[in-house]
Amino acid sequence: MGKSAQRKAISALDVIEEREEHRSATAQEEMTLHDENLQAVAFLAKSLSDENRLRILLSLNGGKKSVNSIVEELNLSQPLISHHLKELKRSLLVKVERKGPFIYYEMVDKRIIDILKEIGILGKALLTNRRTF
Repeated sequence: MGKSAQRKAISALDVIEEREEHRSATAQEEMTLHDENLQAVAFLAKSLSDENRLRILLSLNGGKKSVNSIVEELNLSQPLISHHLKELKRSLLVKVERKGPFIYYEMVDKRIIDILKEIGILGKALLTNRRTF
């Protein structure tokens, strides 16, 4: 076998090894989700199980907002918005910033919007194929 052929064979083996390492790492991450993080996933899922909280998160996707601006945007009562913001803060999905007498809320991590989009796509697909409850 010539040197060029040997390099190609070694290169192909390297690619195969890298794929196997990636598969192993992915399997490890999935196992970790099943074993260790289910409580965290359940906690977040419960926090996201309210339609008004989802609306608030989508509203906060545009940046920091006060309770009043969220109330006006979503046309919901101030006590209801405050309650849900408290729950979202408790579940670490939003953070609070005080500026003088004003309080602003902001999403902690914008990746939650991508996750909500994916859940929405899955939900729509599942409901489209549903025959009965």
